[in-house]
Amino acid sequence: MKSLVLAVALAGATLVHAPVAFAAPPALVAGFSVERLKRLDAAIDEQINGRQLAGGVMVVLRDGKPVVFKAYGQQDIESARPMQKDTIFRIASMTKALTTVAAMMLYEEGRFLLKDPVARYLPAFANVQVALPGGGTEKPRRPLTIHDLLTHTAGMSYGGGPAASAYAKAVLTDWYLVGNDETLAQWTERFAALPLQGQPGDAFIYGYATDVLGRLVEVVSGMPLDRFIKQRITDPLRMPDTSFFLSPDKLSRLANVYGLEGGQLKLMETPARSDFVNGPRKLLSGGAGMLSTAGDYTRFLQMLLNQGELDGVRLLSPHTVALMTADHLGTKSGGDADGFGLGFWVNVRRGGFKELGSEGAFGWGSAYFPQYTVDPKERLVILFMTQLRPAGNSTLHLRVRNLTYQALMK
Repeated sequence: MKSLVLAVALAGATLVHAPVAFAAPPALVAGFSVERLKRLDAAIDEQINGRQLAGGVMVVLRDGKPVVFKAYGQQDIESARPMQKDTIFRIASMTKALTTVAAMMLYEEGRFLLKDPVARYLPAFANVQVALPGGGTEKPRRPLTIHDLLTHTAGMSYGGGPAASAYAKAVLTDWYLVGNDETLAQWTERFAALPLQGQPGDAFIYGYATDVLGRLVEVVSGMPLDRFIKQRITDPLRMPDTSFFLSPDKLSRLANVYGLEGGQLKLMETPARSDFVNGPRKLLSGGAGMLSTAGDYTRFLQMLLNQGELDGVRLLSPHTVALMTADHLGTKSGGDADGFGLGFWVNVRRGGFKELGSEGAFGWGSAYFPQYTVDPKERLVILFMTQLRPAGNSTLHLRVRNLTYQALMK
């Protein structure tokens, strides 16, 4: 009997003092190595701690669910205001994707063909000339088309080229049009009087083509560009903070712009000094004139990844998205990859990036340093949002893509 009692007592002691078994933290989340994702955090934090970046927001979505959605650093260093997930950013050329989608929605309605002449809808381009390298002009060898606008083969630069002096005289030497005291219609009439910087279709020339496309959206739809994008894209997709100009109640959420000069971080623009707040608020720049948040813009990108649909709202058909993300230019392509579609660089083959990335991935970036990648093969959206202009020699906006892919295990 004593031996039985002792055995029971010992068993009880064993139960009481046995180590508690805790579940090990998951090694993978949505196919990503949790340990390897720390390299992404470290790279961003290193730039902030070294005062090469004020702050930013990083988003990685897989299958529409966040793997990373994190704010880093500050949106206003001087006021010690932390970066927030809903901070509002100037997105510059990331506006082009919204304008392109707007145009393709009208295309789906049968309003035009991509091979239609631009002058059919914007008569100011009926007599456009092409600048010659040695001076003078010549007639276009073929009509300027809507497809040329969508692929940046319209001969419309941001000032550089054989017509540089004419562009300079018209004060059209930079992508930034938000501060102009004129409407998009007035700007388009002025711009159409300038010679093209190359023959239509001949070469990828990055520039004002998407601003012209924005005016075409206005003419074809009968609506101002901001109203069309709000009613047809951002409201249906629940993107409340994506707009051309900032409403007063959102002033505190607009990030400062910082730049690197001589390797030092310098304040370049505050909300109080911003044309998005206190400017003429007239020119709707479809090429570089919008504001957005990381949350809003990832919803837009997820719609594209989903072949034109999000949360039951369909903006485009799968066939249209496939056309937009196919390579249209081959060896003429510009951007980070080896192909160019309708509004995006397109990675045609593995190695086309010359960095990590999948076949069929597409994306673009912004003069303020944000960058996005959409990868249908891996069901992935990568977005880095910040405000750094000029960016000096920083490559962080490109390295975040590599740091995301290196963490993807399956």
